[in-house]
Amino acid sequence: MHYDVFNGDADGICALLQLRLEQPLVSTRITGIKRDIALLERAHAEPGDSLTVLDISMIKNSNALRQLLDKGVVVDYIDHHAAGEIPDHPNLTATISDAPEVCTTLLVNGRLRSARVEWAITGAFGDNLDEPAQRLADKSGFQASHIAALKELGVCINYNGYGLSLDDLHFHPNVLYESLFEAERPQAFLDSPTFRQLQQGYQQDLAASAALTPVVEEPAFAVYQLPDATWARRVSGVFSNDLVRAFPRRAHAVLTERDDDSFLVSVRAPFDRRTGAETVCSQFETGGGRQAAAGIDRLPADELGRLVNALAAEYRGQP
Repeated sequence: MHYDVFNGDADGICALLQLRLEQPLVSTRITGIKRDIALLERAHAEPGDSLTVLDISMIKNSNALRQLLDKGVVVDYIDHHAAGEIPDHPNLTATISDAPEVCTTLLVNGRLRSARVEWAITGAFGDNLDEPAQRLADKSGFQASHIAALKELGVCINYNGYGLSLDDLHFHPNVLYESLFEAERPQAFLDSPTFRQLQQGYQQDLAASAALTPVVEEPAFAVYQLPDATWARRVSGVFSNDLVRAFPRRAHAVLTERDDDSFLVSVRAPFDRRTGAETVCSQFETGGGRQAAAGIDRLPADELGRLVNALAAEYRGQP
């Protein structure tokens, strides 16, 4: 049996689309909301089974990975997050880079030699890597209108992955993947009712966030707090990405209220210096990610001051 284990955001979904459209394979798919990354423990694989793992942090799945490898499961791991120590094991193939302008879809695109380049561009735009996505689109000879459509699609797919639970999402990531796979090419999906529903939800939620102002604001960083509302949970990621573009020399932390006196946190490094986000978030028990973009799954309200201090220590006084 084969398992496809993938992040439910644009990068994870588009990475798997490239692979399965080009290399069809019957598999059991395991995914979830964007922050649901401890996924390997759900793969009840047996000796001789195989896994493809896409866009989930190896360091957050290290114990489950080791158990699978030692059991005799063959694992192909492709990711762009901080990996920690990569096991030296004959059953593991690892394609991992945490370079700031790399994402999983671009790593898969390189492996497939641009065989499904439209999905690579879509995934990169969705992961807020506009410059690498644009370069790849230009290299592929796409016109500006087509590139703009791929960007909108990537942003909408990524938006769908945000929430505290699957109930917050417009579509379960696996259902969305199936619709995209059936469409085969981005343009076919862009003409579908599914995309129109996703596009409308994105536009409405983004409009609701327009009136938000920072609760902490300094030249080097700012902190925004979103309410405990479904629209806020869904829009937190794209709202964070838009802030990076609007204020490229400033780091940002976006806090979304949870119902247990804690916050879900998204941290984005300054666009002009894409480092430090993982350094900040890894100081907290449920934090992690990559240097350009990271998060904290549960920040107790009484640790908000500690987060502000961590942002100040990382970014205040930096050029």
